Parts: sequence; structure tokens; C-alpha cells
Amino acid sequence: MDFNSSSGGGSDLHNNQHQLQTDESKPLLGEVSASGPPDGNKMGASLYRRALLHCNGMRYKLLQEGDIQVCVIRHPRTFLSKVLSSKYLRRWEAHHLTLTDKSLASATPIGYMENAISYSAIEDVQLLSWENAPKYCLQLTIPGGTVLLQAANSYLRDQWFHSLQWKKKIYKYRKVLSNPSRWEVVLKEIRTLVDMALSSPLQDDSIHQAPLEIISKLLSENTNLSTLEHENIIEAIAPLLENNHPPPDLCEFFCKHCRERPRSMVVIEVFTPVVQRILKHNMDFGKCPRLRLFTQEYILALNELNGGMEVVKKFIQSMHGPTGQCPHPRVLPNLVAVCLAAIYSCYEEFINSRDNSPSLKEIRNGCQQQCERKPNLPLRLMRTSPALGSQEVTSPVETRIKIVNSSEIHVDLERNNVANQKLKGPVGGSESEPSLIDCLLVSPACSTMSIELSPQADRVLVCYVEILKMLSDYDDWRPALASLLQPIPFPKEALAHEKFTKELKYVIKRFAEDPRQEVHSCLLSVRAGKDGWFQLYSPGGVACDDDGELFASMVRVCNNVHILMGSCYKTKKFLLSLAENKLGPCMLLALRGSQTMVEILCLMLEYNIIENNDTQLQIISTLESTEVGKRMYEQLCDRQRELKELQRKGGPTRLTLPSKSTDADLARLLSSGSFGNLENLSLAFTNVTSACAEQLIKLPSLKQLNLWSTQFGDAGLRLLSEHLTTLQVLNLCETPVTDAGLHALSSMKSLCSLNMNSTKLSADTYEDLKAKLPNLKEVDVRYTEAW
Repeated sequence: MDFNSSSGGGSDLHNNQHQLQTDESKPLLGEVSASGPPDGNKMGASLYRRALLHCNGMRYKLLQEGDIQVCVIRHPRTFLSKVLSSKYLRRWEAHHLTLTDKSLASATPIGYMENAISYSAIEDVQLLSWENAPKYCLQLTIPGGTVLLQAANSYLRDQWFHSLQWKKKIYKYRKVLSNPSRWEVVLKEIRTLVDMALSSPLQDDSIHQAPLEIISKLLSENTNLSTLEHENIIEAIAPLLENNHPPPDLCEFFCKHCRERPRSMVVIEVFTPVVQRILKHNMDFGKCPRLRLFTQEYILALNELNGGMEVVKKFIQSMHGPTGQCPHPRVLPNLVAVCLAAIYSCYEEFINSRDNSPSLKEIRNGCQQQCERKPNLPLRLMRTSPALGSQEVTSPVETRIKIVNSSEIHVDLERNNVANQKLKGPVGGSESEPSLIDCLLVSPACSTMSIELSPQADRVLVCYVEILKMLSDYDDWRPALASLLQPIPFPKEALAHEKFTKELKYVIKRFAEDPRQEVHSCLLSVRAGKDGWFQLYSPGGVACDDDGELFASMVRVCNNVHILMGSCYKTKKFLLSLAENKLGPCMLLALRGSQTMVEILCLMLEYNIIENNDTQLQIISTLESTEVGKRMYEQLCDRQRELKELQRKGGPTRLTLPSKSTDADLARLLSSGSFGNLENLSLAFTNVTSACAEQLIKLPSLKQLNLWSTQFGDAGLRLLSEHLTTLQVLNLCETPVTDAGLHALSSMKSLCSLNMNSTKLSADTYEDLKAKLPNLKEVDVRYTEAW
């Protein structure tokens, strides 16, 4: 057969082959492929080469390895047609070839494939077939010969052809773009690379990821680009990002652009579909945190536009969709993850500053940071007391000095009160996890720290709290959002920041107003020993700024749903949790006229939640202090005669007012019932002043009074000394009393324990009190002039 003849079919084949090589051999940094098509006139009519055009619709998976027949022919190029037309072709070898990033290698490096073939050594890749012996072959032109690869069928041959072409081109781009010279040429080659990836018939994640990784590496190694070059590169690679996540280095490049050019049109036109895809399809930001950072910076860039949060709101609406149900289940978790990370970053400076602070369990157990609080020094007592198990030592100044813990007096005063307020069910062991709210109140890292964010951090905080508000407005998202926020995922520095908790209050209120149980049940703690939003926004909680209005709303919706469900067990369980953790706030709100709290207290009595008689009497007195409470309590008494009998026995012997109680609350409570039997009253950490002394002197049986950390002053102290002459224990720690009021205590001859820690006591007054109070056995004068 004459291989040099020029038939019409050969001419068409030559044109198709030339078109294929034109499409597959784009310039690389100005370099044009040196290998041209062989002369079609020399190939003959019987030999034809077929070019696969992309328009035929065929798609292939990128090969990484596979079995194929190999034959290597060492010959001058002009003799190739004669060799192929010969009757007996050289032997074929079966090899398992692997397409690595740099070369074509065999799993068994023997025979023809003893040495791997580098992609840089392959001058051309062509499709071959001839009529007499149809073999599905590829021709790889290498220096000094030709490598023939024979596949089992035409589809597999075409798959090998496109895979080899792709590997060869990517290898060249990776090598050439690693050392760029002129950026205008680089931009041209980036566009060519993107076009090649988009037009490739191969379907594989790496087809679009490989160019992105090459460009990402290029940008990470060349950081001194102008803004215009930034935008040109982003626009060039935009088509690849429609169906692919950007690599980490590229995310960093995008973040930088969002920070430096937030008003650039690239942010809206290019980044928007990229971020939308991330939010819809990302499964775990933990595996690629830079995707989350890029999304965070993109939203902040939207907030910098003229529309501000309105633009962000429209973006959130576009992510949710126009219907009442968002079709993309991953959008909400991803948005929440971005918000939590952004809010955390606002307080990172404060979080890092607590590295040496005690852990939560240490804080709960009293191990506090010494540099922030007064040292825990021993308490000096005038006489020993066998009632307290203390350590006794000898001193040259005083023959017997008693060493006790600084908080022992206060703990001793409250111990019996706590013991007598035991409720049904265990409260929790000593090894239970520390309460978050207690840690916030006790930890010096939070309670004494002034949270003041930088202007930039403040803008970030406002932006992402507003996004949480937007998310809570969607009915279909609210259950999942409440579940994600139930374990309180924010740092305690954020919870100690008044601005944050005030802004977040809207979200919690939306949860409380939702009638669905799966929503408002997330306000409770996720498990026993952990505090939830219910505790955080309760009166006395660090986030409460509305005198318990939100707390009452949360209690009402939770209790109403339990009652409507008809579940007595769930109602009792809910009331028991309230009684164990929030009985004080409930009574305080009932004392101020909250009908919801009045109903709750009545239910506690009706279901016999409270076992201690003193606590029951205190609840009864609270109910009788308001008109609505009195009416509901009378209705309850008609159903339960035992409560009336209990009230006739007299008032409680012990009483503790909730924190943040005022003089008016105390007056309203004491005027509502009989407190003639009251012996122990604790007003510690309340807001009472000297004005409450008018009510205290009406308690003839009072023996122990705790005024720790109140605003009780000299005027009230003088009034107490005139009327409560039988008082035995008085705690004035951290009150504003001075010598003018403390002098009056000399008339209270029954005093046996007196705490004047951190007051304005002078040494002369202290000596005078020691001389005039013969029964005084325990006294605390630390951090005073007398110490």
C-alpha cells in the first residue's frame, strides 16, 4: 500500500489533525510547541489519524493508572509510516502504567518501560489506527523514536489520550508559572490555562483544582502585586470557582482583597457565587478553616458597602431562598459557624490574657488569681471557739490565735440555711462541673475585667450579632439555630460583655416566643450541671438587664407548653429545676407583681416541690405581698388545707433574699406575713441600703444578719444598735460603714461574731469595741486600718 499517496480522506485527516494540535498546543509564556503535525502526504490513504473534537459531547474520567500494551520503535521519523505498514510489527508488552505529576511510569520497570518517560520528553501525542489491523493506539513522539500504546477499545484509547494530554500540559504550566517574568504575559497564560480546564472533556475534581492550585501557589510566592493585577487574576480564574472551592492559599489571597478593597466590584460579581457555593456545599469548616475566614471577610466587605447591613440582609435572604423552607440544609450550620468564629475573634485578646488564670473547676473550688484579688490571709480571732474545727497556733502577741479560711464565717452563716432548703432530688455532687454563671460572677478574669473592644472588633461584633438576629427571624431555621446555640458556644468574656448580651437578647427572646417545644426547650441547659440561656438571663444572672422580664417570658412559655401537653411528670421536672436553681429570682419577680412567677410559686406549693417548711413559708409570704398572689394563694388553699395549717404555725426561721433585691422588695415581703420567728436573715449581695433598717427592727427574734456587699451604712447601723440588742452574728464585710456607725455597736452586748472586713474601721474604734463587747469571740478586721 502506498503510504505517500494523497487521497481526499488523507487531506481531511490532515486538516482535522492540524486543528486538534492547534487546540491542544496553546502557547506557554509565549512559547509555541516545536512539534508540528507530520506531513499528511507521506502517511498514505490507508493510514488516518482521527482528532476528537470537544463538541462531540464525550466525557472521560481522568486516568491515574491502568493496564495497556506498549511498543517502542526506535527509528527516524521519516520511516514511521513504513514501519507501521509492515506485515509484522514488533512485539507488544503488557504494562500497568501510572500517570504521575512528572512522568509516565510502569509498575514493572522492565523492557520498553525500564525507564519512566518524562512529560517534558514527549514531543507530541497522537491517535493512530489503520485499516488492515485495527488497533486502538496512541503515538507518543519522543526523541529518537516513538512509543505506541494500544488500548482495548476506542473509548479507553481516547481516555488515555486526553489524560496524557492533560498531564503533559499541567506539568508544563506548573513548571513555567513557577518562575514568572512579566505579569502581563502571566495573566495571558492564566486565562489560557483556565480555558483549557473549562474545555477539557475530562470530568474530575482535579481538572479544575489543579489550575487553581498552580495559581494559588503563584500568588502565595508573589505578594507584591498591584490592586489592578489582583482584580485581573481574580476575574481570570472566576469561571473555575463556579463549581469548586478555592484552595487555602487562594482563600488567603481573597481575604486580603476583601480587607483592602471591600468596595471593589470583584467582591460582588466574583466572590458572591463562590461564597454561596461554600455555604451550600461545605460540610466541615474544620478541615479548611480558611474557607470560613474567606466567608467571614466577604460578609464584612458587604457590610462596608453603602447599604451596610441591608446588603448583608439581602445576601442572607438569597441564601435562604424565596420559599418558607430553605432548600439547602448546610446553609444555616455554615452561617452559624462563621458567626461564632467571628465573635470569638473579637474577644481573642481577652481570651489570650487569661492563659494563667485558674480553670473553671479551680474557680468553683476557690482557687482564684491572687494578683487580681486580696490575698487569702488568716483571720485573727480574739478567743478560740470549739464549735469551729480550726487550727490553733501560738503567737507571742496573743496567746491563742485562731486561723480560719477567709470565707468560713460567711459559709458558716449560710450552711444551715442551704441545708434547710433542700428540695426533692439530688442537687449534684462536689465533683460536678462548675456553673458558667458562677464562674462569671467569681472569676477575676471576667468580673473585674473591663471589656472594651477596639473599633474594628466592635464593628465585627455588631455585624455578626445582627446576622444571628436575622437567622432567628426565619421560622424554619429557628429550631436548628436554637439547638446550635443551646450549649452556649460563646467565650465567657463575651458573656461578661454587656453590649454583646444586650444585642443577643433579641435572639433569645425569639426562642422564648416560639411555641414549638424543640425551640424554647433549648433555652434550658443541655445537661445537668451546665448553665443555659435560662440561667444567664435570669435575675441575678450576668446578662439580665430588664428586671427579669425575659426570664418571666421564658418561664411562661416553658411551663405553659408542659401543662398543655398534659404531662405531670414534665411539669414537675421543670418546676423542680426552677426550685433548685432559680427559686430566688422567681420569688423576687413574684414580689414585684409578675403573674407568671406567682403562678409558678403556686404550682410549686401545689405539686409539693418544696419540702422545707421555712422555704414554704417564705413562698407563702411572697404570694401574700401582692393582690394577684394573695388571690391565687387563697384559691390554692381552698384546694389544699395543709398550706393554711402550715401558715398558722408561724413564719419561717430563716430567710435569704435573692440578689438584686431592693429596700422596696424587702419591705413588701416583710409586710405580707408573720415573721416573728425569723432568726436568720441574709441580705448578702442585694441592693438594700440603710433605709431597710426600718423593716429590720421589726424582727424581734433576729439573731443572725448578713449584710455582706450591700449599701447598708452608718445610719442603718445606729438604728439597729438601738433595737436589735439580742443580735449575735453580724456580717458587715464590704459595706460603706465607718467609725461613726461602728461605735454604736458597743451597745449590742450579745454579739459573738462580727465581720468588718474591708470597711473603714480605725484601730481606736476596734480597741473600743473589743473592750465593750464581752461576748465577742470571732472578728474579722482584715483590710482595715485596725489590721
